[in-house]
Amino acid sequence: MDRAAGAVLGMLLLLSARPWSTAVAGSPWAGGWSPRVSDKYQWLQIDLGERMEVTAVATQGGYGSSDWVTSYVLMFSDGGRNWKLYRREESISGFPGNTNADSVVHYRLEPPFEARFLRFLPVAWNPKGRIGMRIEVYGCAYRSEVVNFDGKSSLIYTLNQKSVSPTKDVISLKLKTRQTDGILLHREGQNGKHVTLELVKGRLILSLNSGHANLPSPDARVTLTLGSLLDDEHWHSVLLELLNAHVNFTVDRHTQHFQAKSGSRYLDLDDEISFGGIPGHRKSVVFPRKNFHGCFENLYYNGVDIIDLSKKRKPQTLVVGNVSYSCSHLQIVPVTFLSSSSYLALPGASGEDKVSVAFQFRTWNRAGLLLTSQLKHGSGALVLVLNDGKLKLSLSQPGHPSRDVTAGAGLSDGQWHSVSLSLKGSHLSVMVDGEAASVAHSLRGRIDSGDTYYLGGCPDSVSGSGCGGPLGGFQGCLRLISIGDKAVDPITVQQGALGSFRDLQIDTCGLTDRCLPSYCEHGGECSQSWDTFSCDCAHTGYLGATCHSPLYEQSCEAHKHRGDSSGLYYIDSDGSGPLEPALVYCNMTDSTGTSVQHNGSHLARVKSSDGESPHPVAFKYTASMDQLQAIIDRADHCQQELAFHCKKSRLSARHDGTPVSWWVGRTNETHTYWGGSLPDAQKCACGLQGNCLDSQYYCNCDADRNEWTSDTVVLSHKEHLPVIQVVMRDTGRPHSEAAYALGPLLCWGDNSFWNSASFNTETSYLHFPTFRGEFSADVSFFFKTTAPSGVFVENLGITDFIRLELHAPSEVTFSFDVGNGRCEVTVRSPTPFNDNQWHHVRAERNVKEASLQVDQLPSETQAAPADGHARLQLNSQLFVGGTATRQRGFLGCIRSLRLNGLALDLEERATMTPGVEPGCPGHCSSYGHLCRNGGRCRERHRGIACDCTFSAYDGPFCENEISAYFGSGSSVIYNFQEHHNHTFGKNASSLAALFHEDLTLTGEMATLSFRTTGAPSLLLYVSSFYEEYLSVILAPNGSLQIRYKLDRSQAPDVFNFGFKNLADGQFHQVKIHREAAMVSVEVNQNARRQVILSSGTEFNAVKSLTLGTVLEPPGADPDTLRAGARGFTGCLSAVRFGPAAPLKAALRPGGPAPVTVRGHVAAAARCAEGAGPGAPAREATRPLAGGAGGSGPTDGGQPLVTADGSDSAVIGGVIAVVIFILLCITAIVIRIYQQRWLYHKNESNIPKHGDNAETALRSELNLQSTVSESQKEYFF
Repeated sequence: MDRAAGAVLGMLLLLSARPWSTAVAGSPWAGGWSPRVSDKYQWLQIDLGERMEVTAVATQGGYGSSDWVTSYVLMFSDGGRNWKLYRREESISGFPGNTNADSVVHYRLEPPFEARFLRFLPVAWNPKGRIGMRIEVYGCAYRSEVVNFDGKSSLIYTLNQKSVSPTKDVISLKLKTRQTDGILLHREGQNGKHVTLELVKGRLILSLNSGHANLPSPDARVTLTLGSLLDDEHWHSVLLELLNAHVNFTVDRHTQHFQAKSGSRYLDLDDEISFGGIPGHRKSVVFPRKNFHGCFENLYYNGVDIIDLSKKRKPQTLVVGNVSYSCSHLQIVPVTFLSSSSYLALPGASGEDKVSVAFQFRTWNRAGLLLTSQLKHGSGALVLVLNDGKLKLSLSQPGHPSRDVTAGAGLSDGQWHSVSLSLKGSHLSVMVDGEAASVAHSLRGRIDSGDTYYLGGCPDSVSGSGCGGPLGGFQGCLRLISIGDKAVDPITVQQGALGSFRDLQIDTCGLTDRCLPSYCEHGGECSQSWDTFSCDCAHTGYLGATCHSPLYEQSCEAHKHRGDSSGLYYIDSDGSGPLEPALVYCNMTDSTGTSVQHNGSHLARVKSSDGESPHPVAFKYTASMDQLQAIIDRADHCQQELAFHCKKSRLSARHDGTPVSWWVGRTNETHTYWGGSLPDAQKCACGLQGNCLDSQYYCNCDADRNEWTSDTVVLSHKEHLPVIQVVMRDTGRPHSEAAYALGPLLCWGDNSFWNSASFNTETSYLHFPTFRGEFSADVSFFFKTTAPSGVFVENLGITDFIRLELHAPSEVTFSFDVGNGRCEVTVRSPTPFNDNQWHHVRAERNVKEASLQVDQLPSETQAAPADGHARLQLNSQLFVGGTATRQRGFLGCIRSLRLNGLALDLEERATMTPGVEPGCPGHCSSYGHLCRNGGRCRERHRGIACDCTFSAYDGPFCENEISAYFGSGSSVIYNFQEHHNHTFGKNASSLAALFHEDLTLTGEMATLSFRTTGAPSLLLYVSSFYEEYLSVILAPNGSLQIRYKLDRSQAPDVFNFGFKNLADGQFHQVKIHREAAMVSVEVNQNARRQVILSSGTEFNAVKSLTLGTVLEPPGADPDTLRAGARGFTGCLSAVRFGPAAPLKAALRPGGPAPVTVRGHVAAAARCAEGAGPGAPAREATRPLAGGAGGSGPTDGGQPLVTADGSDSAVIGGVIAVVIFILLCITAIVIRIYQQRWLYHKNESNIPKHGDNAETALRSELNLQSTVSESQKEYFF
């Protein structure tokens, strides 16, 4: 029968069970159903006569009236008891009803369900009328075979060996039970191999054991868990598909997939399957679990109806124990407490001198009031609460302290738990799940049962005795309630014949598992209460309400443009996608590098000393193959360096063309090409460059020499990287050996971080496929604009949509609709966003909340409605930079657009779209602040570069401190005259006049950092052609002195700043800023001190700057002369005077450098990272080329680039020649010693341990490399 149209099954109009809910006068078929009282406790129940498959429902209002229902819920049942709520989505149970009395609202049920009884419960109706409904139900006939297991029985099916499918096993069934545990099916094989499906605490657990003892335990034994609350006496569907090593496991529309490791198979099992339990002769060995107690329906194995075979007593089936072929309906009536204000009031057992209460409950809430009663005759009060998952019973009696009993633990786990308490005489007993918590408490006086027992909460009119406390009411389900040893029938309560209640659902347990399916992503742990769930994202690498937002940046490029320095970082290449973060090394150079290590960076010997060739070993990286592929795909360029060492071992093919060496890439494809060449061109780098040892061959190793030769290759085809295995097979001949070493995977750049498009008209846009983000969606991008508004991103559905826009110059708005009405989240900024600078936007929507963050402004969040629609359903194209209506388009640039971690290629799409251009210039306005310490930002097509030419620092952001160690008597002289001649030419007739005119300073900025223990010391000296100068010295007591002489006819201005002794071996920073006569000094970032000069306001004809020793500077004062003769011993760094950076010019020669170095001046590590107080200022230094290298004063020096012909140059040359001769003699002696050592080692027994063999190989390679003619070999 067609499910879309269906057939009207019929309708039996039954009145509500409450006595006052009678139908309106008139024909029910004409006017419909309208109860006399319109409240939320009314329902319309339909009996279909037998179980049917219900596929659709339709509703109308009352005929010719103003009575209609605007919202309702649908419940169903097999036997007219224990009703179940139908949910259209995981969180949606209600159906929108009618808006008038006549129109028909039709709903197709996805999925359909099987039931005999239906119940429609109005939730809301026309406020100007009453409840009124006309209903049609559509569906099909349903046939089924049922088998009932009593907890001791089982059904065994023996497969027909001729019909066994070798490729696939499919088992399907439906189950219904009230028990929490039991075996559903079991099948065994050899060596402990088995497949078992088991019900454990209301969940189904599929256990798979491949029987491979050689596999690690996690691979050999696997468990998959699905389902929850399956002990609710309702039917649940199960589908199990076994396809060799692939498993699909489905329970009630929720599916888990599992792919076993290579070598695991789950089809080659025995030909016997047991259902409902495990035969007794196997249970003790495999599973000590109990058998299943409940019903199976429509049990099929590969299309075979097992129940039908059993009913017909076919020989393929064997029944063990008592099995029946019908399924009974138990008459247990649960009660649902829907809110914290719910309660159930029941009368007590009057006249009894004892208290006896028992019930079962299940809940997710960790706290709530379960029971309270005021005992008769003032004998006390009884309160039973659930607190932190434990039961606490409090008994208070007048004049006596309260007596408390705590019982149970972990009772908020959603399972049924039984509770019974008894008070009689002096005896108190509390039982939880059959275990006594406390007995024989000393009670005072007579205990009489109270008149009323309140379960789950209290009426508003009742206070005290646990009512109105901070704990709140109970939310969950109760059943099997008894008071005074008499069972309570909730149906009589529902009919108004017993007790009273508020906000209850009787004859149903409405508990739902909000963690099934779990919306917690990336391994977040789900926990829940009655009405919500939460995710614990600790140790996942993700944030947010559902652990969706990545905690880490997506690339090293992103880290770099946050200002991070080189180091180890976690990067999440696919953002919120499924891949976990990977640990990589980020090298923050001009082209950002990403390095991924592996376990084979050591030298690997292919043929060991005993002649055996080890098997090739696969390289294991610190990231998974999927993570590596994501890193490689994002990069602009990747490579891996592979170094070969060969001794009578070839790389390329033999004479017959058979390859003897190859490597394997990430797709397990074999490659025979080597670095620097196209795929399949078997040439090493030396073959392409034409400098191989033997010109007949394209690789050094192919010369097949009886000595060690080397080839270093660079593999750079991204599609084949990384290398996962290297194979060298030409080692079977006598004296043949080989070795190799594989470097880390190196990648540069990020092709998505700078991927951008410029939108030039309001009607232009880019379009992409529909965005799929049903339950969680995030959009992130950068934008810059001068326009006041515009839509960034839009995607539409039939009624759903998602949109991000610049709503106003200072407002970014994220709006969407998933069926609950339009939702908006807006971030407002105190400054406009349309400032033509890059701004970062990240919007996220999930089932819990929606959030929006722009730049570093506080994130705005809006919670999702409780039990509302959760699925975002879109069907249009994704519009970027505009809308489907071509209105409110965006003018400006969008960059690095990502949806759920997936980058969109804006540039590729922009090349074919009118009104949109690929790329977007102007990054310095946003990232120029990253260029520190005077560095200047330079634009690039993709990003920026920091020009550190006029900075005392270097590095990608001019942050690397340039430091030098000054030995005694050493100096660095920066000559402004040569600098000016190079910069402006040599056309002036008078140098003095030229420099007096061009280098007259009315102000300057000078900075330096130092660490020393010597005083007095000269830190900096700037001279002029007119005997004017600036000197920065440390006085004999270590205090800082600054002396300005800006008029040769006057004495210098001397400023002695009363700081502490700065010659203490600690790192200190000095900044001097002069504007005319005003000088401000800042030491160690403390408050500035200002002084006023009296000697003048202009620094005329600046000549040179000297660091260290100054020999008799003309016109200097005695203290400067004394400090200049002493010079400086220690570490100087970050020296800058105006645009001049003397240390940088000395240590980073790259052009005509007006710098002269005298004495021992060596590049050092950062001065700030030196030794502690009192330690000598010694660094890990590199002597400068041009420095004499001695520690004492020298008579002369030479410029690093433009050397003159002075005698000092000759003396330096002689010294260099002498040093060179000594080094050569030393090398010859070392070589003779190495040859003797190697001879004796080869004569001795060769050690068999791999480490010793590798050490011997390295020694032999190092020895030979000292005389090798090839300068391109890889040295170890």
